[in-house]
Amino acid sequence: MSKNKTQPTQISVEEFLQGISPESKQNDCRTICSIMEQITGEPPIMWGQMVGFGTYHYKYESGREGDWFTVGFAARKSNITLYIMAGFERYAELMAQLGKYKTGNSCLHINSLHDINTDTLKTLIKESVIFVRNTYPAV
Repeated sequence: MSKNKTQPTQISVEEFLQGISPESKQNDCRTICSIMEQITGEPPIMWGQMVGFGTYHYKYESGREGDWFTVGFAARKSNITLYIMAGFERYAELMAQLGKYKTGNSCLHINSLHDINTDTLKTLIKESVIFVRNTYPAV
């Protein structure tokens, strides 16, 4: 069975954060990094161009399995993508309070932290981490 192409790396999270521009996006990413580290109790680790926190093991009915981060984010050219591995269907009430965003599967796309309610974001991240930890085995 093939491994995931994206694996944890030894790349410095700080160097990655320093390379984000504009400065406002860098500051937002630093804040998100701090929030995720505080909620998970895990240090940030680079997974390719994504910053991940914690790991879990998944196995699909198809037999495909692997390890992935519990929660994470990436600074994309057009926005910041947060990886909320529990998805969003179970969090309709929180999503209604979040602010301006777009979603796709487990991806939450925001332009800026100024566009969203950060307290709601913290709750969403915390609930997703609890869901993942209760559903999948830790690595």
